[in-house]
Amino acid sequence: MGDANEKTAADLAGKYLTFKLADEEYGLEILKVREIIGMMAITGLPRTPSFVRGVINLRGKVIPVIDLRTKFGLNTTADTAETCIIVVDVTASIGVVQIGILVDTVSEVLDILGKDIEDPPKFGTSVDTAFILGMAKTKGAVKILLNIERVLSSEEIDSVAKVA
Repeated sequence: MGDANEKTAADLAGKYLTFKLADEEYGLEILKVREIIGMMAITGLPRTPSFVRGVINLRGKVIPVIDLRTKFGLNTTADTAETCIIVVDVTASIGVVQIGILVDTVSEVLDILGKDIEDPPKFGTSVDTAFILGMAKTKGAVKILLNIERVLSSEEIDSVAKVA
């Protein structure tokens, strides 16, 4: 609670791009989202962490792609016509970089109110939930709001940024 970076539910209210991974719904702050693209050829890279699917060439710019299923320890699945890459802005030591995150399907943009957001569940010190901004109760379901800056550690962001 004493963390200066911690936001209240009112601070978290706003527009979120929602997407699915396995059977769960997640949300990303729309301000972090650069664009959404359909599945395209991903060039695999040797000697990168297992969650790095590879890189894409997006209009002449090389962007690393993270497989969010692998990063979250979920079962991998074959890509489908619904599989998308969400290109997001994250902060690395070299400045703001773009990273693609591979998701099963993009759902919609939701305007989520502060009163509908609860703190992430507490599991004690053994489970790191710093990458969860909060839990949004909307449309009869719970959406996990991600802090995309913390899904990857700063070291991981820097190493992924260097790939590109």
